[in-house]
Amino acid sequence: MLAYHFGYPPHGPARRGKRLRPTMLMRVCEFEGAPLEHALDAAAAVELLHNYSLVHDDIEDRDEFRHGRRTLWSVYGIAQAVNTGDAMCALSFLTLMRAKALLGPARALDVIERLHRAHRTMCDGQSLDLQFESEGHVELADYDVMIACKTAALFEAACSLGACAAGVDESRVAGYAEVGRAYGMAFQVRDDLLVIWGSTDRTGKTVAGDLMRRKWSFPVVWALAQPASPAREVVAGAYRSRRSLDATEVANVVAALEELGAREAAMRAVAEPMAVVERHPNRALRDYLLETLAEPVG
Repeated sequence: MLAYHFGYPPHGPARRGKRLRPTMLMRVCEFEGAPLEHALDAAAAVELLHNYSLVHDDIEDRDEFRHGRRTLWSVYGIAQAVNTGDAMCALSFLTLMRAKALLGPARALDVIERLHRAHRTMCDGQSLDLQFESEGHVELADYDVMIACKTAALFEAACSLGACAAGVDESRVAGYAEVGRAYGMAFQVRDDLLVIWGSTDRTGKTVAGDLMRRKWSFPVVWALAQPASPAREVVAGAYRSRRSLDATEVANVVAALEELGAREAAMRAVAEPMAVVERHPNRALRDYLLETLAEPVG
């Protein structure tokens, strides 16, 4: 089941993610002058933990496709997928334990604690995301807290772990943490854009699937924070329904979001935190992160 999820033989080859988090971690470590080998255990651990979260997220959201393939739970059932996700979590921390051979016990314990804290924060964010599904209204500030926990925490940890693996001082670690957190906020808002205005080929998911389930994405939360109007009422009415939306209702919501300017608002919300990334002196990391979000939406 682990081999199936990652697309390894005999289940591959498979379309895979961009490995953003481990790549960020390794670029930080290399820029700070440490051997790349010092970052490899942490990079593998971060990617394993990320995939553990994806397996559980797919179950909780009932997503049947990821990267254009059937998700683990839809093939093997929920119980086996939960167990396999838990195994990924265990493997993540067992892998990170190996870092003590190169980093020493004290620094290895630091990176282990940082990843555990990110894991706990991710659980908080996922809990909020699930809670929001039964809410009739969500404030933008609450949405920001949710994505800071659910998504940005692991990007923050990835950058922090790269800096820790390089042995830099705490102030530099904090600077990298800020970059990771800012990028994570931008990344999630952009992901919210893609699931509404992207394509199945790019996302590997059902387009507008989040709208069908009435999930609270940035465009929806922003739209409902606007003054009363017929377009706003279309969105509000759909989200008051407390049931899954059909294809016609989804199309009406998308049209209303367009009329309200939600797509443009989301693009601005991506640009604001990315300004933090642009100011960072690590050019290799900065250029890489800017490149990952450069492709136009829609």
